[in-house]
Amino acid sequence: MRLHGFGLARAELAYMPEATIPAARNALAQAGRGIADIDAVKTHNPFAVNDLVFARETGADLMRMNNYGCSLVWGHPQAPMGTRAIIELIEELALRGGGFGLFSGCAAGDTAMAVVLEVGDAHA
Repeated sequence: MRLHGFGLARAELAYMPEATIPAARNALAQAGRGIADIDAVKTHNPFAVNDLVFARETGADLMRMNNYGCSLVWGHPQAPMGTRAIIELIEELALRGGGFGLFSGCAAGDTAMAVVLEVGDAHA
């Protein structure tokens, strides 16, 4: 597994779920990748509708988002859920034989973070 990009962002106070979009864009830019290069996406958002907005604004394919469920089934404490989602993203990419993944999640108040990572081909 290799980390390619990291992004942070803030949104207007009380608009925290919107912060995942610029955080993801920052991570993608740092990685030198576009959303079309991403094989799997995991998000941590307080409401499912936020993933619809995320997909619309970033161009992410909804069929490549949260394929094994989202972190809301486990509750909403940010740090443990972000960690779990990144681990699940790594596992999904490993099952696919490798590829690039994007995680983006909101945090308390008005912030978000995102990472772009790559899992190599397990069979190489």
